[in-house]
Amino acid sequence: MNLEEYFARTGYKGSTEKQDLETLTDIFQHHIRAVPFENLSIHCGEKITLELEHVYNKIVRRKRGGWCMENNQLLGWVLKGLGYDTSFLGAYVFNPHQNAYATLMTHLVVKVVLDGKAYIVDGGFGVSYQMWQPMELVSGKDQPQAPGVFRFTEKNGVWYLEKMRRKQYIPNQSFCNSDLLEKKECRKVYMFSLEPRTVEDFSFQCTYLQTSPDSLFTKKSICTLQTTDGFRALIGWTLTETTYNYKENMDLVEFVTLEDEEVEKTLKEKFNITLERKLVPINVKGSYTI
Repeated sequence: MNLEEYFARTGYKGSTEKQDLETLTDIFQHHIRAVPFENLSIHCGEKITLELEHVYNKIVRRKRGGWCMENNQLLGWVLKGLGYDTSFLGAYVFNPHQNAYATLMTHLVVKVVLDGKAYIVDGGFGVSYQMWQPMELVSGKDQPQAPGVFRFTEKNGVWYLEKMRRKQYIPNQSFCNSDLLEKKECRKVYMFSLEPRTVEDFSFQCTYLQTSPDSLFTKKSICTLQTTDGFRALIGWTLTETTYNYKENMDLVEFVTLEDEEVEKTLKEKFNITLERKLVPINVKGSYTI
């Protein structure tokens, strides 16, 4: 395991000596545009484990992606190796269909302290809720980014992340009422405290999320990747390509339904993923919106 091999995987060629916000942002953006947020292992008979060397081999050497516990653990390891002051936090994801936050802490994020300021660096959420820049941990301040306007608010020691999105233009009208489309312009994303966490704090969740019939991740096969102007997502057989702000205050959202034989080719061409086992796509209606 070495940083040079990781940077070859993400295509980052910038400085590894400077610990500043510009360098941190550049490293982070190369990660989210090279490493998909995906749970495909669950749907092709592989077990997801959180042991760092396994995560490294999967993402760096096998050129796969992973979910938050894999992506952000690897990102945290990279940043710590470069000398950044990093720690892990645990978050509770908002379920829009239940209009409530999860009761299980399932989302791992990285906190980085830089020049006396704290930032959240989260490379493991995917779709339109994936931040593109480290977010300063300050309450009540709008932080505009290409995906939309993100904001933290703090109440009694609990921090809440929300995102305001643009209007959406969907050329394929048959998808206008898709349950994958987020209808609200302001969306709660997750809540968290500043209590430091370890990867071991997520071991139960890692098993639960890939085995429970109630888990979102057993109900949907998901692969999403950020691009230079938006993101791509393959959820079940539905491929979505979103272009941010393609018109004034409007995102372009293009949907297409794939045939079984197109799934493998699309994963290779759009996400640079080649699976070692056969994927069984699934998309049960539920709490996942783009």
